[in-house]
Amino acid sequence: MRVSLSWLREYVDLPDLTVDELERALVDLGIEVESIVDLSGTVTGQLVVGEILEIEELTGFKKPIRFCRVNVGTANGTGEPQEIVCGARNFAPGDRVVVILPGGVLPGGFAIGARKTYGRNSNGMICSAKELGLGDDHSGILVLPEDVAAEPGDDARPVVGLCDIVVEVEITPDRGYQMSLRGLARELAHAFGVDYTDRGRVPATPATPEPAYPVEVRDPVGCDRFAARMVRGVDPSAQTPEWMRQRLTIAGIRNISLPVDITNYVMLELGQPMHAFDADRIEGPLVVRRAVPGEKLTTLDGVTRALAQEDMVICDAGLPNPVAGEGSGMPISLAAVMGGETSEVLPGTVNVLFEAAHWDPAMVGRTARRHKLFSEAAKRWERGVDPALPLVALDRAVELLTSYAGGTASDEVLDIDHVRPPAPITLPVDLPGRRVGVDYPPERVVALLEQVGCTVVRGPDRLAEDPGETAVAAGDHDTLSVTPPTWRPDLTDPADLIEEVVRLDGYDKVPSVLPTAPPGRGLTWQQRRNRAVSRALAERGHVEVLAHPFVATGLADQLGLPADDPRRRAVRVANPLSEEEPLLRTTLLGPLLGIVRRNLGRGLRDLSLYEIGTVFHPRPDAGSPPAMGVDRRPTDAEFAAADAVVPHQPRHVAVVLTGDIEPAGWWGDGRAAGWADAIEAGRTVLAAAGIPDRWIEVRAAEHAPWHPGRCAELLVNGTVVGHAGELHPQVVATLELPRRTCAMELDLDAVPSPPPASAPTVSPFPPALIDVALVVDDSVPAEQVRQALVEGAGELLESIRLFDLYASEQLGAGRKSLAYKLTFRAPDRTLTVEEAVAARDAAVARAADRFGATLRGA
Repeated sequence: MRVSLSWLREYVDLPDLTVDELERALVDLGIEVESIVDLSGTVTGQLVVGEILEIEELTGFKKPIRFCRVNVGTANGTGEPQEIVCGARNFAPGDRVVVILPGGVLPGGFAIGARKTYGRNSNGMICSAKELGLGDDHSGILVLPEDVAAEPGDDARPVVGLCDIVVEVEITPDRGYQMSLRGLARELAHAFGVDYTDRGRVPATPATPEPAYPVEVRDPVGCDRFAARMVRGVDPSAQTPEWMRQRLTIAGIRNISLPVDITNYVMLELGQPMHAFDADRIEGPLVVRRAVPGEKLTTLDGVTRALAQEDMVICDAGLPNPVAGEGSGMPISLAAVMGGETSEVLPGTVNVLFEAAHWDPAMVGRTARRHKLFSEAAKRWERGVDPALPLVALDRAVELLTSYAGGTASDEVLDIDHVRPPAPITLPVDLPGRRVGVDYPPERVVALLEQVGCTVVRGPDRLAEDPGETAVAAGDHDTLSVTPPTWRPDLTDPADLIEEVVRLDGYDKVPSVLPTAPPGRGLTWQQRRNRAVSRALAERGHVEVLAHPFVATGLADQLGLPADDPRRRAVRVANPLSEEEPLLRTTLLGPLLGIVRRNLGRGLRDLSLYEIGTVFHPRPDAGSPPAMGVDRRPTDAEFAAADAVVPHQPRHVAVVLTGDIEPAGWWGDGRAAGWADAIEAGRTVLAAAGIPDRWIEVRAAEHAPWHPGRCAELLVNGTVVGHAGELHPQVVATLELPRRTCAMELDLDAVPSPPPASAPTVSPFPPALIDVALVVDDSVPAEQVRQALVEGAGELLESIRLFDLYASEQLGAGRKSLAYKLTFRAPDRTLTVEEAVAARDAAVARAADRFGATLRGA
């Protein structure tokens, strides 16, 4: 939110402040300050009022260009008209504009000089609001209204509001009341201990028996208050006063029309979003209800939106609606978010119906995200708005409209009120001190809570302590019954009240005490394993990425998962960041493949990415978690009940490879990544996890989304822990990935802890190296042949490695040759040739018995 300091001073008697003092006060209140800008210093040089004398239209250029003669008084030192070339077309002779003369500098360091352009001399520039840093409007230059008292040559800074200080703050989601002048002024009054004028708590015109307009609210939960008032006979040509326009511009809100500008102004002033209807464009009574699936509404931004059942809409009962049924009316406004085109205020509007309501914050937040409409009104509603404001806001809007556009305010006032009063909160008076470690006297606690706006009643005693604390006898301590004000819906628990006491008394008074580190050995073995796995993959050239855990509902179909695959059962997020991705991932491959596709779109072709993260599997029949407050520590039973609902979250590791894994260059051809590289990545993970080779088995498998003929499963002690290989061609085509894209995914939590590491035995004796080439059927996995050789070779075998795969017509159809390098070594002697050959023969014999293997060439 962005406001001027001069506007704030109308609400609170602030002392003379420097920029640093103002920023420090806001930060101490817990308000994040985006910027504080002294506008007087943003433009240097001569910024003056100018009057357009003549305009010559220049032709022959790609865009319209105008050569202007501008009266700037004696500001240019000569008194002669200033010649300026300008491309804007929203001004005419006689208009007064803002001119910066040569030598001046605009915001952003844009220096202005005299130069020849479009064949004419241009001495200075006629400025727009955006060029002056006053707003985002760059559609045309800034034309001063007729009621502005300024002559050509006068300093333009006070005229356009460049003599003020602009404060921009970021409001946290729990403090919606701060998104208004009323709320910010209240906070600054607390900080400086000065008087404060609360314009939200003034007497308002009450509801009358006869409503201002017939309205039916069918859902008092989504809309628990709806107020309205009519103004008839306004002057449609009335313009927004310059002071209001300037304040809206500084706040980043563009000028539209007087009735609409008034609703925006009241929203900034009081924090109450409003809407203005053209009463003559409404056919019948208004109906406030939930939308019906299939209904559509064209909002003020010109977009036709399909409505969801949770959306609240304001409908015109005079318009038939075949979708919702008789009497439901046609939607004319997406409640609390944006109005519709059919009832908006037009340049000829003479009868205005002001609406001020109170909407359910959760409903508004979901609606805004569903339709991607984050309007200024929606930002306030989802943070919480004071339900006591509607009648006050209506009075203020009616007062402004009748003052500047005439008209007659109706005596009838509509107020449908179903608001529940805030519930009192019981607070032990010594609890803030015990929680924070600062001695807050009871009188100080009461005074601070009353500053917030709470109604505080002293009770006789506190009946019990929090669980786990020493019990205190009744009568030893007072209790407070605290009723929060209507503008603080975030105050619901004792902890919220404690936070307010600490905040207003000063965070700097809270002692900084570091907690004592609990005893232990540092990282757990699982944490050490995760780090070792990540380091091992990175050392082999894979690049780590972090993906969002949210996926679309159609991801399972894109990955080709079978109908009975447990990975299809995903947890749905109650309030997702995007309705397009409402599910939590059950596999790392979906988001990881999305990152691969994004990088391919950026021109990268050779990719090897990995991620280590959690996946989420719902627990069957989990039910709903128990409601737990923040006033005490949950019991063990409550923890257990809540934990039973939490999805199972195993930690996985996944790798995706596409393109060349070995680049081509002057040294020769490159090598494309293949299924074997994905399997090797899985072996790298298991090796980094400390799993010995004898526990690992790799065998052929069929598992989506991998190619059924190029997929392997990785087993540890007979348990499947992951899969690797080439992705299915249909999956690759659906996700628009390169052919032969390969991947590996492994469940790290399913990998057992490594066995105790023993010191390796180093033999000082030389090895015996023997190569064997075995011919087997093409269907026999090389890994199983290797295991047979290991079993047959016995204890003398130190290592074994597959170094060649060969197939030809000479071997016969369906046959292949596997060549292994065997290393034999004894710990206590040099092996004889006979011992090494015997060990080799035993290994070959085991492979022959198990797979019918024969020595190649034998």
